[in-house]
Amino acid sequence: MENGDLGHMMGEPVSLNVGGCVYSTSLSTLRRYPDSLLGAMFRGDLPTVKDSRGNYFIDRDGPLFRYILNFLRSSELTLPCGFKETALLRKEADFYQIEPLIQCLGDPRPLLLYPTDTYEEVVELSSTRKLSKYSNPVAVIITQLTITTKVQSVLESVSSSFTKWTKHMMDSRDFQVSFTFGPCDYQQEVSLRVNLLEFISKAGFAIRNTRVLHMSERANENTVEHHWTFCRPVQKGDD
Repeated sequence: MENGDLGHMMGEPVSLNVGGCVYSTSLSTLRRYPDSLLGAMFRGDLPTVKDSRGNYFIDRDGPLFRYILNFLRSSELTLPCGFKETALLRKEADFYQIEPLIQCLGDPRPLLLYPTDTYEEVVELSSTRKLSKYSNPVAVIITQLTITTKVQSVLESVSSSFTKWTKHMMDSRDFQVSFTFGPCDYQQEVSLRVNLLEFISKAGFAIRNTRVLHMSERANENTVEHHWTFCRPVQKGDD
């Protein structure tokens, strides 16, 4: 999607094919939360795909996208009485990285502490960003993303695949890879988060838990922390 096309389409409807369900909305709705996956996609920061009819295609749960879209329109979560797919909707909110919706849905059940050498392998991804009210309101002063896991192949592949993001520093140590970069804007920060989430998912890991924490460290700073926990069955003979 070209940025010029985006500007032209601001007042026009946008059609999306989400898992076979077609929805119509506006760019302003899709961009309501700039640091979400949809915000990044429809700013032109991430590649998009169209189906044979020209609808933007997203390979996710089509029926549940109804609730995602309604939340984007109103910033309120309204679910039908007796709704039984909260866990699935939470996974969709995780995928789209819509922070206020994640908070509305609440944290899932705590991660069960299975012995990682028997049942599961775990990857923890955390993101910390500090925003300053004295600068451009969308500027990210500093952002650090850290991946922690005992799955050595994941650490090695992340270290070798994300070298272009080492604007300031990449710190590799036992069981951990950290990226520290900035000042940067939302586009760079979201792009790195999205690419890391996709990279970990393609390695066979699924999101098991997610948390978002807002806090003020000093009068002139706000800190936002994201935490994701990924799990996969142990693959015997690996690592």
